[in-house]
Amino acid sequence: MGLKIVEARDRGALAGLYAGGWDPPQAVRDAVAAIIADVRTRGDEALLAYSRRFDDPNATLERLRVEVPAEAEAESLVPRPIAEGLRLAHRRVREFHERQRPTDLISTDPDGTINALLYQPLGSVGAYVPGGTAVLPSSVIMTVTPAKLAGVQRIVVATPPRRDGTVDPAILYACRICGVDELYAIGGAQAIAALAYGTATIASVDKIVGPGNVWVTEAKRQVFGRCGIDGLAGPSEVLVVADATAQPKLVAGEMLAQAEHDPLARVATVSTEHALLEAVADLLEGEFVRETGRSEIVESVLSRNAYLIHARSRSEIIEVIRDFAPEHLSLQVSDPWELIPSIRNAGAIFVGPDTPVAAGDYIAGSNHVLPTAGAARYASGLRTADFYRTMSLVENSRTRMHADREILAALAEFEGLPAHARTALMRE
Repeated sequence: MGLKIVEARDRGALAGLYAGGWDPPQAVRDAVAAIIADVRTRGDEALLAYSRRFDDPNATLERLRVEVPAEAEAESLVPRPIAEGLRLAHRRVREFHERQRPTDLISTDPDGTINALLYQPLGSVGAYVPGGTAVLPSSVIMTVTPAKLAGVQRIVVATPPRRDGTVDPAILYACRICGVDELYAIGGAQAIAALAYGTATIASVDKIVGPGNVWVTEAKRQVFGRCGIDGLAGPSEVLVVADATAQPKLVAGEMLAQAEHDPLARVATVSTEHALLEAVADLLEGEFVRETGRSEIVESVLSRNAYLIHARSRSEIIEVIRDFAPEHLSLQVSDPWELIPSIRNAGAIFVGPDTPVAAGDYIAGSNHVLPTAGAARYASGLRTADFYRTMSLVENSRTRMHADREILAALAEFEGLPAHARTALMRE
């Protein structure tokens, strides 16, 4: 495999790591646009055609809508450790996201003028949950729980069915414990189109959230404006910051854990310790990789999108974090809290040797829907606030209006809006 150690100052060697933005092949863009247009035009008829083509050859309209079973029935379909794990994840995610609930901001000035910022939950949300070959019941918990806490009135889950048309029992169970209102066995760009524009069977939603493949993510990009989206989630990423105290196996393990997600994942370690990087390289070129059970995907990532970066100083480490803006940042250093105040660009930070990134994927309580492809420079992970919108409110006092009328009129006149100015001057 020949995994090389590169210098942090060699930006050419790190161009692939720093390449951000959402830029799928034109063929994908065109195909997704055609699917969206077809669903908008033909509605359920198009949904059925795509479902039969990609997911369930025997799909019917009746099978698209899936009833969420009662909790006892749903739990009986899932192995006990999985049911217990999903309940634990749900409890911790609920507790952490409940603390994030915003409160209205209302202020009254001495002259009696009132300014306020009012929070209102969204009316409806669609959560896309990967299914089929990649079953992610944890994504039900991460997307639905904060929406429920925000008070969203209607929460819809769309997930690809298995080849027999059924939804995986673990997803059914997660939908039950999270309180999903509607569940549809449909995936891909066609599911996003249906959620955005609606069909006779599926009513449209105000916002679409959740991870998906390149087709799903590109569809979210194209429907944005018709409805809101949480962001464009690309392939998984991790950057491990390690020093001489780090255990090479734990460092390599974090790289492999993200590499097994997707052949296009980007994984890296940065350290001032050349010996540590050499030890990690040895692990990534040996049996340690084949022990993962998904070695074909992992080896594809290691051959194209894996980086071992030697930094000469702490400032170079900070520069690597800043320029990569990783989805996941693992700090395996002796004094992580000394480093944290300097970190600006990361989706989520995992501190110390006892905090694997996988904890955040499942049961830490934080959300695993995170910005990728450099979006951590300007975007955040999914949180309770994403399921609200705000309205500003102003009530002028008579004193304030009288004092402001001339300057308000002058500003409006300056911008060429005399009718605006008149509304100020009319108020004596």
